[in-house]
Amino acid sequence: MTNFSRRSVLKFAAAGAASTLFAPSMLMAQGNTWPTRPLSMVVPFATGGYNDRLARAFIPFLQEELGQPFSVANRPGAGTMLGNTFFLQQPQDGYTVMCNSVAPYIPLTILLQDAPYSVRDFQMINLPSRDFTLAAAPADSDLESFEEAISRLRENPRSLSLGVQPNSADYLNLVLTMNAAGIDTSQLRLVTYDGGGPARNAAAGGHVDISFVGGEGFLPLLDRIKPLMVFSNNRVDAYPDTMSSGELAEAIGEEVESVEGSQRGWVVSTAFMNEHPDRYEILVDAVERASKNPECIATLEAQQLATTWYGPEQSQADFLANYESLERHIDLLREA
Repeated sequence: MTNFSRRSVLKFAAAGAASTLFAPSMLMAQGNTWPTRPLSMVVPFATGGYNDRLARAFIPFLQEELGQPFSVANRPGAGTMLGNTFFLQQPQDGYTVMCNSVAPYIPLTILLQDAPYSVRDFQMINLPSRDFTLAAAPADSDLESFEEAISRLRENPRSLSLGVQPNSADYLNLVLTMNAAGIDTSQLRLVTYDGGGPARNAAAGGHVDISFVGGEGFLPLLDRIKPLMVFSNNRVDAYPDTMSSGELAEAIGEEVESVEGSQRGWVVSTAFMNEHPDRYEILVDAVERASKNPECIATLEAQQLATTWYGPEQSQADFLANYESLERHIDLLREA
């Protein structure tokens, strides 16, 4: 087996949609009875997105812990349903792991697309990336605050164009906020996009007055946007000077409910956890050690990727809570 430096591994990982990453051979003899052969990481998105970049940046550190190489299999399509289904069709022996935006994609494929699986078929290992909806205007916008936007929309719901991806947590947050502010959502001038990237570019390029989309993806575009509000009870570290939806609720005197955006990270099947508890514990321990590795943290932070360790219990609880929130408001999403 050829030995690679971590830098070489990362360069090689970025080169193709499905590439095999090799751990240093000295790490192959860690003494574990499992794994004894290479593993696969399913990413139900195309190359280049957050999940793909997260998987490829994290894998070199994870395979050091496990002593076996990983390959990356991109399986995009149908809002992750194709990739999720492919993943569950594999032998549930721990040799196939998934890196996914489990929320809102898994819940939405179940609630809106009649997916051939249940929310209980998936077990979270760790969801380090916790995104939130950000309302952002173009950098040269004359809007100075989200309160000003609410005031304009109350006076005339069609006074501003609003960019959003339908059937998403971002759309749900937009509608819930407008309802709380007493704005007729049927009169809003919505501009819909097929994904978060186009919706962000619409704000950065001045094609809409405000876009509602995941805030983490806006970070590389900070010089081209004006953040107006984060959909969170409190302000977030990534946008410390931007008001929260909790603050908006105080300002307008109405409760403003918000749904957490993308929850991204490492997933296995519930069947694997139940049928191979010993292997499951080995994998969990390996992900935790890699997540807390200072070199891993520095590498991922340099690419604006998350490594925070929440662990299986907290990650699973948060995933199920997101599902319940989306299920509670599913009629609003069906109307999108």
